[in-house]
Amino acid sequence: METDPTRMCEKLVGLGDVDLVGINDSGEGTPLRVVIRSRKPRPACVACLGRVWSKGYRTAVLVDLPAFGRAVRLGWRKRRWTCPNPDCAQKSFVEQDPTIGPPRALLTSRAARWATIQVGRRGRPVEEVAEEPGCDWHTVNDEVRRWGEALLEADGDRVGKVEAVGVDETLFWRRGQFRNKQWCTSVVDVGNRQPVRHSPR
Repeated sequence: METDPTRMCEKLVGLGDVDLVGINDSGEGTPLRVVIRSRKPRPACVACLGRVWSKGYRTAVLVDLPAFGRAVRLGWRKRRWTCPNPDCAQKSFVEQDPTIGPPRALLTSRAARWATIQVGRRGRPVEEVAEEPGCDWHTVNDEVRRWGEALLEADGDRVGKVEAVGVDETLFWRRGQFRNKQWCTSVVDVGNRQPVRHSPR
């Protein structure tokens, strides 16, 4: 059982190798702001692999998963580094950690994965999914596209090469007292005569 207050807070945040700097609560109706920084050691220069100097921090604010019924914003204090080598083309750079959030992302990686599952697997509208973390449609849709495209690329061998796609709707059954129709949309690889996906509705 963890009893150290700092470690307990870090486990609640659940982001791995980071320090929890603080939590800012501006009151009910506003997002909780959780501030973190990385615990990773000083990196080498990304260009010349030499030793780098610190240039302080730059805070990136990301939308995170809700906690305890409140929207959450993650303030990630990213370390800025500069290379002192006068012959190096890389004058400065900011730390990156895709386990927290990809470059230029507005959602944390875990929030983006959650949103992708909600939209892609559960079929929820993007607008509805965006309401839970308290952000706009574009913030969620951009990350669903990013993570969804990566999943599709990684899943290329499951079906193989498809030259022609067919879409069909089939009446599967009638349910309930009023015999409501239950349909299934099927996407089929016409050339190889195999289903690619079934989606009941």
